[in-house]
Amino acid sequence: MSQLLTAMLLIASTAATAAAKFDIQEASIADTQSAITSGKTTCVGVVQAYIDRARAYNGVCTALLTADGKKIPAANGYVRAGAPLHFPTRTVKASTIFPDLGQYKGLPLEFGRMEATVSDPTVSAQNGMRVGMADAGQVNALETLNIRSERSVTCKGDFDRHPSKGALPAGAPAVCEAFRKLPDALERAAELDAQYGSKPDLAAMPMYCITTAVKDPYDTKDMRTTANNDVNFAMDVPPHDATIVAQLRAKGAIIYAKSVAHEFNGGPGDPGGPAKARYNFVAGGQTHGSWGGQSCNPYDTERVSRGSSGGSGVAVSANLVAIGICEQSGASCQGPASRNGVATLLTTKGLLPDNGGIGYQWFNDRAGIHARTLADAVKVLDAVKDPVSGYYDSRDAFTSVPKSLVSEQPYSSFIAGDAQLKSDAKPLKGLRIAIVREHMVKKTANHVAISDQIDAEIKRVLRDRLGAELIEMRAAEYPDDPAVPDLKYTFSDALSELLPWAMPEIFQRRDKAGKLVFEVPGYDVTSYAYLLKLSKRQAPLTDAVNITNFMSFGAVPCQPALCADLAFDIDRYLIDRGDARIKTWGDWVANAKFREDKSLAGARNWVQWQGHEQAGKADALARSHIARLALLRVMYENKIDVFVHPENTVPTPKIQGPNVGAISLDSISPFFQIPRVAVPAGVTTTIVEPQYALNADKTDYVPVLAPGTKQTTLKHPLPISITFFAGQGEEPVLIKVGTAYESATHHRFAPPAFGPLR
Repeated sequence: MSQLLTAMLLIASTAATAAAKFDIQEASIADTQSAITSGKTTCVGVVQAYIDRARAYNGVCTALLTADGKKIPAANGYVRAGAPLHFPTRTVKASTIFPDLGQYKGLPLEFGRMEATVSDPTVSAQNGMRVGMADAGQVNALETLNIRSERSVTCKGDFDRHPSKGALPAGAPAVCEAFRKLPDALERAAELDAQYGSKPDLAAMPMYCITTAVKDPYDTKDMRTTANNDVNFAMDVPPHDATIVAQLRAKGAIIYAKSVAHEFNGGPGDPGGPAKARYNFVAGGQTHGSWGGQSCNPYDTERVSRGSSGGSGVAVSANLVAIGICEQSGASCQGPASRNGVATLLTTKGLLPDNGGIGYQWFNDRAGIHARTLADAVKVLDAVKDPVSGYYDSRDAFTSVPKSLVSEQPYSSFIAGDAQLKSDAKPLKGLRIAIVREHMVKKTANHVAISDQIDAEIKRVLRDRLGAELIEMRAAEYPDDPAVPDLKYTFSDALSELLPWAMPEIFQRRDKAGKLVFEVPGYDVTSYAYLLKLSKRQAPLTDAVNITNFMSFGAVPCQPALCADLAFDIDRYLIDRGDARIKTWGDWVANAKFREDKSLAGARNWVQWQGHEQAGKADALARSHIARLALLRVMYENKIDVFVHPENTVPTPKIQGPNVGAISLDSISPFFQIPRVAVPAGVTTTIVEPQYALNADKTDYVPVLAPGTKQTTLKHPLPISITFFAGQGEEPVLIKVGTAYESATHHRFAPPAFGPLR
């Protein structure tokens, strides 16, 4: 036995006793590091405590939705936290969710089923539709843990044997020899303990022993990386870390797990082509992939974790990790933060490097940070800054941001914490915050409670308690609030001035019916005279376009959303990965299983896709630039510092359940390339549960609020969130406002069903 392994075992034994003095539940970065420096625990003790929680709480939380609802044989999945996954044998009958099945005439429904995985045919996984189990006691948030023998499928079991235990067994892939020399999470913790003991250099390693989960699309050199897709790489672990992972590792973080995610972030999409879906997977499950499965909300495991980064939000919320690196193409960081009661920090596009990822690497895509407090997320942002190159990364062109957009002071210096609020009664005095009413419209009975609750929070906390001045961005469907003054210069005013000379061709565009998209009764919007008058705001702009839909309103058709070219991006990625089997997107599709048959059809069409020179890409970039200019003009003209609105006003839907009226929040900050933060804002306690109904031709199921459905009290109160955004480079003011709100309210609370281990 090697000296290192002996030392590790001794440290682990000592840590087991010390760890009893320190509970990782709700521990902040400072709490964890203070416990280590005070001798209450060790880094090994901290990591072991997180492994223990994963063993207790990170199991399967969904049951299959089947035609007959009958029991199925027991099946085991891959090993996680030291034991194989166990899948429930009970199933849920489809007719309990989908009414009038006998009248359904569409494609066959893709019912749930157990199947062997492509990556490892000896283990099974759930496929097809499934539902969240009530009070499951499990959340399925982490798909891979950095534990020796289970961190890779290629090098699983004895193929990841520690070098001190002798040669690899016969049949081990040659790549496993180099891989097994990489320490796992516990071994890395032991190395840190051996080197630093209770005196780590926190200035050089500000993330010392902070357990981190990384969304699966981001490369980790010591864990399987497949974008949560069941794909059989020759070596499922990539050769390099994504830059953000490498920076965290260098700053002392324990790269501990890969979080469950929707495969390929938002799915592969479909550019169109000969391949067609054979089955109907009715939309309903979020954060769902063919390898890691479906994550569940820790406050109510029947409900979604929301967004493709849901596993990250759940893992942080349920105290399975300290921080999470998420990814947002639309709302996939902010949504999971909101619904799982944690904070998120999304920076100006390019401030955080986004290279080393599988899937959409387009201009709106970015890495984000999940933490239980915004203050901790800000500390992570400071930590990933390289001491030489700063936030610039030569592998990511979007990090070429102007130096003036990067704060010269540590971002943590802008935190308005509890101590500041005690000494400064009105820390936001002098700041002007605009309420985005478009995201507070009460379209259905389900929109009322959260919209009103956040409106009250904005006034009670931001204005009355913290001293900010409020101003209102009016929306046609939201009544004027006499207590809040209106903008004098609107987003529509800015577009009226910008579009006629920057994108006049947009006024020629027509919808599928041939109608001019920007039509205004009484005006020829294609004429020179109209454009001239509009540019001087002497003619009206259609009121159909606003800040929430400008991303897509009248856009040049571009598939999929925002023109992300999946095949091109993945082929570029695979050149760097250098796998012996998966060299092209075509190879990937030939060696993979997808979350649904519709995704498989889209993936096959990408193999044949030839439209890589889509005109819509340039249109999207131009519109993003104009949107940003319009927003900044609104800010300058109205002296606005920050915008605020609810993250969403619709209660969290059930897994595989219908969702009615969710307001799309992915059309501002990602598309405008601007920063955003989201902070817990309390809970909602009521819901009008939507139902499914057959569409007019009975070929599909659509979500509805059935007439007469009464509002009910939620079995478990569900978290909601307030969110703030501002212009590029305005992270300092967002951090000040967000942390001041956080300190004034302390709305975050741990999920009651996932408390300390006994």
